[in-house]
Amino acid sequence: MSDVLTQLDQILERRKQSNDGESSYVASLHQKGLNKILEKVGEESVEAIIAAKDAKASKDNSEVIYETADLWFHSLVMLSHLGEDSSAVINELARRFDMSGLEEKASRTK
Repeated sequence: MSDVLTQLDQILERRKQSNDGESSYVASLHQKGLNKILEKVGEESVEAIIAAKDAKASKDNSEVIYETADLWFHSLVMLSHLGEDSSAVINELARRFDMSGLEEKASRTK
C-alpha cells in the first residue's frame, strides 16, 4: 500500500512542478490554486457520503470505493499544494496507535 502512495506522491509532485495545465489535470488544479483544490475535496467528500448511503441500501460498495479513491486523490493534491505528502498523514496515523479515539480527541489543543 505504501508503494502506491509513494508513487502517487512522486507523480503529484512532478505534475505540480510541471505547470502544464493544458495536459495535466493535477497541474491545472495547482495553477487554479488552493481554493479550487478545496472545492474539489469538498465535492468529492459529498459524493463519497452519498455513495456510502447508497451502498448501505444496495449492499454494493463499488461506488463508495470509487468515490473514496477520488476523495483520497484530491486530498493528496491538497497536501501536495501545501508542501506535504502522504507520509505526513501516515505518520500521524502511526502516532495514534495505542491511543483511544477519545484520548486522541482530548489531546488536541483547542
